[in-house]
Amino acid sequence: MYKIFKKPIIKVSPDIKLPEPRVSLFVIFILRILMRGYLLLFYGISKTLLHEDIAFYEAIKRALAKKSRLIIAFRHPNGGEPQFLTWFFLFKLRWYAFRKGVRFSRWPHAMFVYGYEVVRWGGWVARFILSGVGGMPIYHSKIDSKGMTRIYSAIDEGRFPVAIAPEGQVSYSTDTIPRLEPGVIRIGFNAALHMEKKDPECPVEILPLSIHFRFGPWGKATVEILLKHIEKFCGFAKKERKNISFRQRIEKCREYILKVNEERYNIKNDDTLPFEERLDKVTNAALETGERILGLKSEGDFFTRLHKVRQICWDKIFLPDVFDFKGMSRLRRSIKDLDAGQAWYTSRHQELAEFCWYFKVPVPSDDKPLHNKIEYVQNLYDFASRTMGGGYSNRISIFPRKVIIKTAPVINLTERLPRYKEDRKTTISDTLADLEKAYIDDIIEMNRIEKG
Repeated sequence: MYKIFKKPIIKVSPDIKLPEPRVSLFVIFILRILMRGYLLLFYGISKTLLHEDIAFYEAIKRALAKKSRLIIAFRHPNGGEPQFLTWFFLFKLRWYAFRKGVRFSRWPHAMFVYGYEVVRWGGWVARFILSGVGGMPIYHSKIDSKGMTRIYSAIDEGRFPVAIAPEGQVSYSTDTIPRLEPGVIRIGFNAALHMEKKDPECPVEILPLSIHFRFGPWGKATVEILLKHIEKFCGFAKKERKNISFRQRIEKCREYILKVNEERYNIKNDDTLPFEERLDKVTNAALETGERILGLKSEGDFFTRLHKVRQICWDKIFLPDVFDFKGMSRLRRSIKDLDAGQAWYTSRHQELAEFCWYFKVPVPSDDKPLHNKIEYVQNLYDFASRTMGGGYSNRISIFPRKVIIKTAPVINLTERLPRYKEDRKTTISDTLADLEKAYIDDIIEMNRIEKG
């Protein structure tokens, strides 16, 4: 008897079509109604504070008056920074500045640059919102002249500041700087060269911006619940959690999850090696597994390889326009669905490799601040989740009590143009180091304030 053939769960789809980014008053109206509730899911009822805000206000004021071109280089350790900052710029910044006696020439906003994969896993809601608030997509591993032209045009027009995360993606660590990409510096200097010809009196500036979470009693209680969930994932009975410290419980879970991954990739267990070295082996094995499935050679640096695997997997799930879905036979369509399913499972290795590269922060000691302990347990949960095939969307975030926005003095790229023209490579490197130092000084200052 003929039976209806069941299609795979993962299905191939036509490539996503994005409208040209624009700032839509209708979308902003919708955000005004819905976004506070959306942020409630990420930040609860946390209070927003600005630290050393005058430099921030003045930089935004110059940019909105078109007396400068501003790139906001924001840190991206938690994932929700673009959403939070979009809400803050649109609906809060003007009133915060007003209380300090600062008036903007027009309503503040910022145009955020994001990876194209966001609109793929984010669905139609992400596509609708990002396009309507002027978000500009860019590919990590493809030549994207259209995307770069769009970014340069936004800086050149100077309607709003452009916001870019120099870390390139979520970095999972607030108090360390795992890596910074030089792209934001290169973009800034190219824009400064253009503005030197167009308007020599209009400098191009980079504003370093960080967001810090601070937690209260709710965070302390919730992190204990989250750690119990991780222990259950690891199969630890309740009696195994008794009479050991918080740190020992974390180390026990971390060790178990690492061993599971070593077994998965046939890595010989060596307890004499530090955790970081063993994790490096898992990281490389996971990425190499993804490359092997896709038939790729392991060429280039780690992140070039990582982004290439991610891009190929997404391109197998979302096919370009050359494919005629309506005219495709059922048999051929089924093959494409199977390819998409294989790509999804391949990307599970890539997701694990991507997270593990960052998960090298030491287990926080008992005297470390609460936010360090909470961040580590959140990452430990992510380690378990990625091991089970999860991704960033499965991450659990604990509600903070305060969200603190802190900025450093702007880095004036126009002033550095003479050095840039003489030695581009060194000037980019030095400017990137200055940006990193601004972030590190910010971390030191915030922790000093907390201890004091």
